Amino acid sequence: MRILLSIPSLMPGGAERQFAELAAGLSERGHEVLAATLGQAGPLEAALGKAELVTLNKQGRWDNLRVALRLAGLLRSFRPQVHYAFLSTPCVLGALVRPAAPAARLVMGMRATNVDPGAYAHGRAGSWLQSMEVRLSFLADLVIVNSHAGLRDCLARGFPETRAVVVPNGIDTARCRPDRALGAALRQGWGIGPGEALIGLVARLDPMKDHPNFLRAAALLAARRPEARFVCVGGGPESYLAELRDQAAGLGLAKRLVWAGMRTDMPEVYNALDALCLSSAFGEGFPNVLGEAMACGVPCCATDAGDAALVLGDTGRLVPKGEPEALAAGLEDLLERLKREDEGLGRACRERIVVNFGVQRMVDDTEALLAGLCGKVQP
Repeated sequence: MRILLSIPSLMPGGAERQFAELAAGLSERGHEVLAATLGQAGPLEAALGKAELVTLNKQGRWDNLRVALRLAGLLRSFRPQVHYAFLSTPCVLGALVRPAAPAARLVMGMRATNVDPGAYAHGRAGSWLQSMEVRLSFLADLVIVNSHAGLRDCLARGFPETRAVVVPNGIDTARCRPDRALGAALRQGWGIGPGEALIGLVARLDPMKDHPNFLRAAALLAARRPEARFVCVGGGPESYLAELRDQAAGLGLAKRLVWAGMRTDMPEVYNALDALCLSSAFGEGFPNVLGEAMACGVPCCATDAGDAALVLGDTGRLVPKGEPEALAAGLEDLLERLKREDEGLGRACRERIVVNFGVQRMVDDTEALLAGLCGKVQP
C-alpha cells in the first residue's frame, strides 16, 4: 500500500510516538509510507524507520490555508491509497483537501477524550476545530480511536458510529524494558538517595495533565512519608512553569521536587522511578506514559481518565480525578504494595503490557484496517 500519514509535529508526545511507531512498522512491512508534519518535525523523526519524512513548514495558527494547499499538492504528487491523519488539525485539513486525491481513502485518527477547550488561551479556536472535526467526519472512510473512552466521546459528539473503531496504542516493549542500572545516573543527578522513593509525573506542562493536583497530592504524601521524593518531567510554556514552581514552593516541596524539563531518553527516565503518577483531569485517550512505564516494570497510580483503568488492570491504583487526598492515598498504597511485592509487581506490570498492548499488535490491527479500505487481503 502507498500510505500518507500526517500529524502536526514530531515533538515528544504520546500521539507523536504512536505516529512514529506506526510509520516505522508499516514501512518495515514493505508499504510505501510518507510521513508529513504540518509544522516542525522534532526529535521523534529518528523513530520513523524507513518511512520518508516531509515537513510542510506551518508558521503559526494563521498559516493553515498555505499548509492546506501544500497538503493538497502532496496528495496529488504522492497519490496515496490511504491518508491517515493524526489529531484535529490534520483531520480537518485532510477532509477539506480530499478532492485533490479523491481516490485516496481518508482515515481520521482521534487520540484524546473529553477535551476542554475552555482550559486554553485559544479556547474558541479549539471549540471551532472540534466542531469542524465532527461536521467533516462524514467525509472519512474510517475513524480510528485509540481508546474505548475516546470512542464513547466521539459517538456522543456525533461521529458516524458505523465508521468508528478502536485500535489501542502499542508500546515498544523492546525499547521500554526494566533496567534499573539505566536510570541510576539520572537518580544520582537528581540527588535521589538509595533509601528514597522517587515518584514521577511524566507529562507536558498542559492544563489537561493537572500538575496542580499532583503537587497538592505530593505535599500531602511528603508530610506522611519522609522518604518520598518527586520529579516532574516534561516541557511547556515558561509562564505556566513559573506558576507551578510558585505553587510547589508554597506547598513546601522546593527541596523534595525536581523539575527535569523535556527529555527524550524516556527508558532512562522510567527506570529512574520507583512509581509513576498520572494526574490528568481530562483529555486522555490511551495514556502512553502508563504503558511505557509499566513496560519498564514501574507501577503506576492514575486518575480515572481515558482508558487508564484498562491499561492498569490490577497492577496499579486508580483514583478519582481532581482529588489530591485520594491521589496521595493511592500513591502511598502503591509504595506499600511495592515494598511487599518488590520485583514481582514490576514483572506483573510489564507482562500486562507485553501481552495486551505490544506495538506489533497496534501495527497489525491498523494494517488490516487500511488494507480492508483498499480492498487488499493481508497474508
